Amino acid sequence: MPKHRHALTATAAALVLCVSSPGCADTSGGGDVTLRLVAADYEVAGDRSDSTERYWADLVAAFESAHPGIDVEVEIVSWDTIDRQVADMVKDGRAPDMAQIGSYAEFAERGELYPVKNLLSIPVEANFLPPLAEAGEHEQTQYGMPFTASTRLLFYNEKAFARAGIDKPPATWDELRTAAERLKSRAEVTYPVAVPLGPEEAQIEAMAWMLGGGGGYTAINGSYEIDSQTNISSLNWVKENLVKAGLTGPVPPERLNRKDAYAAFVRGEVGMVNGHPSLLQLARDAGIKVGKVPVPGRSGEARSAPAMVDWIMAFKRNGHREETGTFLNFLFSDENVREFAARNNLLPVTVSVTHQMEADDKYRDLHEFLRELPTSVLPPVGKTSWAVVGDSTKRTIGGAMTDAGSPARALRRIADDAIVAEQARG
Repeated sequence: MPKHRHALTATAAALVLCVSSPGCADTSGGGDVTLRLVAADYEVAGDRSDSTERYWADLVAAFESAHPGIDVEVEIVSWDTIDRQVADMVKDGRAPDMAQIGSYAEFAERGELYPVKNLLSIPVEANFLPPLAEAGEHEQTQYGMPFTASTRLLFYNEKAFARAGIDKPPATWDELRTAAERLKSRAEVTYPVAVPLGPEEAQIEAMAWMLGGGGGYTAINGSYEIDSQTNISSLNWVKENLVKAGLTGPVPPERLNRKDAYAAFVRGEVGMVNGHPSLLQLARDAGIKVGKVPVPGRSGEARSAPAMVDWIMAFKRNGHREETGTFLNFLFSDENVREFAARNNLLPVTVSVTHQMEADDKYRDLHEFLRELPTSVLPPVGKTSWAVVGDSTKRTIGGAMTDAGSPARALRRIADDAIVAEQARG
């Protein structure tokens, strides 16, 4: 999710930027230690913004000014590939000091990460929201530090709803289908309901529909139930009632990425989409009158909406525990946590900043998401197999919506990948 300012290189797989206060830090001198952080690009709707670039540049400049013996390089990589790229770096013996990515458990299982208690001061460690801190644990030890969080609400275009004669937003899947039909026939909306199951974030969009049908990735006991009949039925409903009915727009779900769906919403081409907080301000700035309600479920409001947490972890390989801890304590100060959340319209991960933003009307756009977060469900990020399962879902689930595809076959393939990954753990 981060971006960075000075050195710029592009490859077929990723866009990489470096940030330090004087430019890309010179690792050959100028400081006793140079820390390297690999972070993800927080692009929301397809158009590049320098908001997070400025965040990291300003933060690094302030940190280096206060800690002249430590330099920091920040490398930013596309969300589409960052987990895989960091895994390759670690495998090749090039682990960064820190990575800000989507999963940590596999690295923790292999003993490659510092425990959080060995990095952060007690007040900073204790300030994480308890459910997020718990989700960062592997075998009762916290290795993943939550960096930012988001959950989903159903966003809808109020002007398009008015043109289509829709009096109230949908609360059930049947109402959502009826609304989509009216948006198409009466208002000629390009994407009556966007269902982004492209590889960028298909694992979260699929999770929203599985949760809405009463399922999910795991059972109450934590074991996988990916190919349960409940999940198969839910995705079959999406395919038969939305995709095959021509209600999901001109780009097939398997090729529609989340950022492209959001860009279309900002252009006024989407009637409904499951959205996270960052989309809200972008749409309003573009003149879209946005309504938002809890994500619908099969027979009523979904039991839970999916939540996402982005993690920072610290690798042992380079031996910079003390310097890394100094930087992380600085990063998780109230000022820096609040600044990142505010710049990107995402949810804070600490108790103190959550209370500050709940009490401040300046952040009213986030209040409904903050209320939704405690009941939202995270993917099983504490499982060492989740990186494999999440990647398998990204690559596989969209194909279930094609004419030749099958939700049952796709979910069984993902379930098989989960079994192999679990067995590989031993």
